[in-house]
Amino acid sequence: QVQLVESGGGLVQSGGSLRLSCAVSGRTFSSSAMGWLRQAPGKGREFVASISWSGGSTVYADSVKGRFTISRDNAKATVYLQMNSLKPEDTAAYYCAVSRIVDATTYVADFASWGQGTQVTVSS
Repeated sequence: QVQLVESGGGLVQSGGSLRLSCAVSGRTFSSSAMGWLRQAPGKGREFVASISWSGGSTVYADSVKGRFTISRDNAKATVYLQMNSLKPEDTAAYYCAVSRIVDATTYVADFASWGQGTQVTVSS
């Protein structure tokens, strides 16, 4: 059974930065694409970023493109999300997820296993 543990969330002012981490155990991390998704209060879960199994391909939601960077370290079974130029609309619970496929994907349905989430709050 796969386990994902996110960390790095917190409260930050608009324009600030945070780095989220997600440690994965219980399955072959290096053979799966990974992703970050988020859910704001009263809204559905939305795609943020995804990275292929090798780290060679990444995709981003338009709302975060140019500000967020997803990366992975297969040796440490960890995926990261560097978030810069944060905006109040980025406030949400952020979830790490393992994909069913090897390629980066924007489809929420492609993600099979989820972490418990870490809260990111951006003040104006």
